[in-house]
Amino acid sequence: MTAQRTPAGHIVAVVSDVDGTLLRTDKSLAPRTVEVVEELRRAGVKFAIVSSRPPRGMTAVIDRLGITTPIAGFNGGIVALPDLTVIASHLIEPDVARHAVDAIGAAGASAWVFSGRDWYVRDRNGPRVPFEQRTVGFGPVAVDDFAAVIGTAAKIVAVSDDPALLNKLQDEVRVSLSGCAHIARSQSYYLDFTHPLANKGHAVQEIAARLGVSPANVAVIGDGENDIDMFSKAGLSIAMGNGDADVQQAADFVTGRNDEDGAAAALEWFVLRGQRTPMVGGGAPRKVAQ
Repeated sequence: MTAQRTPAGHIVAVVSDVDGTLLRTDKSLAPRTVEVVEELRRAGVKFAIVSSRPPRGMTAVIDRLGITTPIAGFNGGIVALPDLTVIASHLIEPDVARHAVDAIGAAGASAWVFSGRDWYVRDRNGPRVPFEQRTVGFGPVAVDDFAAVIGTAAKIVAVSDDPALLNKLQDEVRVSLSGCAHIARSQSYYLDFTHPLANKGHAVQEIAARLGVSPANVAVIGDGENDIDMFSKAGLSIAMGNGDADVQQAADFVTGRNDEDGAAAALEWFVLRGQRTPMVGGGAPRKVAQ
């Protein structure tokens, strides 16, 4: 739990991560989660989503939850209406994008480039490509090189199933690209590169502004390293029980795991019921919803 901070008591909007938070590991939305989002809507609490996914890969969740608020994809690189009309964008500078792709290749990882509505890869059968295709609901465009799209990249991803390799790469590029890119893990096997303003903290501020509410009255919930940025920008932050220890430590509260419908439990307890005490099974020093 975050030290020296009093979570907001009055919440008028929620901004939620998608994968590992709203969605179960099999990428399904639990009926309980759908019901709680509808209860929030009936209670007058606005509900938005932010994700490392491309906006195009968020449409199934938008439709299933009946989302009517702006959404943010690419960790905030694109803010769009639910019909995917872009209302704000933060693209990576071309020189920075080229540096990122070169560094990824030198490290021995695979590079993906997301530009416009499409996802570009060099190898359709590369690591995690089939998995990502199932996740976002559309396939990649295979190219020999990224020259034609590198100048309009919203997100670049280093992909590897070797966590140590990505850890080393992350340390290196945070030095070589300091101040030029936002670099964070969205999954243990994905290292995301975006514009410095394309982070979930800034995305929460942009969404709150477009909703006409203060971030101090917004609750956020997520499970990943890239979600930590939004924890400090919102009035109430909740980490998923499946998140790493540093993610949980950065939040005001910790709920159950995504496969246990932890997001639904937390939204019901902390937002709909307005509780700021542990649920049954919770305990110091963390405040836990189950």
